[in-house]
Amino acid sequence: MKKRTVAIVLFDDVEELDFAGPWEVFAYLRHRRPELCDVFTVSERGGEVRCAKGLRVLADHTFDTAPPADVYVVPGGDGRKRESYNPVMLEFVRAAAARAELMTSVCTGAFILHHAGLIKGKPVTTYWASRDELRAAGHPDVRDARFIYAGNIVTASGVSAGIDMALYLVGRLWSPSIARWVQKRIEYFPEPPYGDVPIPVE
Repeated sequence: MKKRTVAIVLFDDVEELDFAGPWEVFAYLRHRRPELCDVFTVSERGGEVRCAKGLRVLADHTFDTAPPADVYVVPGGDGRKRESYNPVMLEFVRAAAARAELMTSVCTGAFILHHAGLIKGKPVTTYWASRDELRAAGHPDVRDARFIYAGNIVTASGVSAGIDMALYLVGRLWSPSIARWVQKRIEYFPEPPYGDVPIPVE
């Protein structure tokens, strides 16, 4: 099986689980099967990134120093409102998409792909509360789905859906049995409590 490299894009005010969920999936595969997968983080300037909920992480590479990757993961979060109009970010993801096997987004990371011109004519999904916003921004085909695979673009809906998408990609890029093995090893079998309790009106 072919070895693939995954790059996870970071920026200030990125939503933590948007990137940490896929990171866990790919990093576990790298840890146990390094001949199959490598994964790194990249941000515009490298170094410290302060996330949406206050977590601070260190990006492995800058946009200028990052090696090429086969798969890119673009997360969302409040910072996407800035990064969707950041010409440096948009040029980076355009260049990445031109050479990558897959360009993916989690949650509102889809807005960055939209403004980079990468999802035109493709069905996509994003965070449930932002779907109308993405339609209003000029992308008509926004669907209610956990994740959508559309050619070389894969989009996932909100936050935890990035884990589902990452496991799906492991199955597609390597094999379903490896995806199931990773799922078992990271013990991702969600059974959230209070499923029968009404959601309060916000």
